[in-house]
Amino acid sequence: MDQTKVYITKERKKELETELDQLVSFERTKVAKELESAKALGDLKENAEYHQAREDQAILEERIRTIQYTLKEGEIIKGGHKTEVTIGAFVTISKKGSSVKNEYQIVGPDETDPAAGKLSFDSPLVSAMLGKKEGEFFSFETPGGHTMQYKVVAIK
Repeated sequence: MDQTKVYITKERKKELETELDQLVSFERTKVAKELESAKALGDLKENAEYHQAREDQAILEERIRTIQYTLKEGEIIKGGHKTEVTIGAFVTISKKGSSVKNEYQIVGPDETDPAAGKLSFDSPLVSAMLGKKEGEFFSFETPGGHTMQYKVVAIK
């Protein structure tokens, strides 16, 4: 798996397309009006409103470029394999010696949301489980330096 490639789900692609449309058709116009309004206040050198509007414009344009790049270069996650842990897969794991099971979807870094069960393929936990098959054990080192062992319970 290419770690420099951008991976996104179909849902995330739709979210980004909606956000881009909003930014281009509404926010750009809004920021342009704020900039014009601030220019009308006079001396641009010491005009805080003008400087804030320029900063807002730069942030907006950077976000637009980032979304456009992601949509252009992003590879849609197709759901993963059911035989081994890959990006896009839904994986159920349990800590060795525990009956508690956790399910995660393996996604790209842009979509990471541990509370929603979405883990990035480049996280330490997922990096350790990539390529594993159902029933296999794997271990990884936590940021605190502890080695943890888990079992891949199910892949879908």
